[in-house]
Amino acid sequence: MSHVSTRIALVTGANRGIGLAIATGLAARSDTKVLASARTDAAAEAAAAKIGATPVTLDLTDPRAAFEAAARIERAHGPVDILVNNAGILPQGAADQIEIGDLEAALAVNAVSPFALMRAFGPGMKARGWGRIVNLSSGWGSFTEGLTGPAAYSISKAALNAVTLSAAQALGRSVKVNAACPGWVRTRMGGQAASRSPEEGADTPIWLATLPDDGPTGGFFRDRRLIEW
Repeated sequence: MSHVSTRIALVTGANRGIGLAIATGLAARSDTKVLASARTDAAAEAAAAKIGATPVTLDLTDPRAAFEAAARIERAHGPVDILVNNAGILPQGAADQIEIGDLEAALAVNAVSPFALMRAFGPGMKARGWGRIVNLSSGWGSFTEGLTGPAAYSISKAALNAVTLSAAQALGRSVKVNAACPGWVRTRMGGQAASRSPEEGADTPIWLATLPDDGPTGGFFRDRRLIEW
């Protein structure tokens, strides 16, 4: 284990909803410095000011640009120890209704950019002997549960699950890489009829972001319990 006094955590999509709740929970820890990322400077700065975090601007619609931005982030703020890939988009429509561009956009934000950030930060975590990567997935991305959500979203979250397992195998036991299903949460994406608060949705991701050295890797979790891919 790498013994450091302060971990640096990057949370994408930290300006609202589950991402803001995750960033808030991590920022409350005395041993964690949070980089709160959003797509615009203004959104990142507003979120960071609210919770005592550091603002970071990160546009995940272009995975290559996200990869390049990761290097700038580490130069400016130090090595990232915890990566929470929370940002996501939810195009509507069944597989026979959506446009190709809907799927491409969902894959870029929901799967390829998380891969790009894992690829940017993961090797450093592995070299230092400690890291945590949490991918915000969904039951709609589960083959076991039937991929029952809007097609572009379900396909992209299934791809994110594949990224999770592949990265866990590559990065070794000292870097814990897991996916979390937060459940149905009251956010702009989830809607106000949802059964869970953002804080309830953030519980499992925060737990995975702060796992002990003997914690699991390469798993899919809901309510801190392992679920099927």
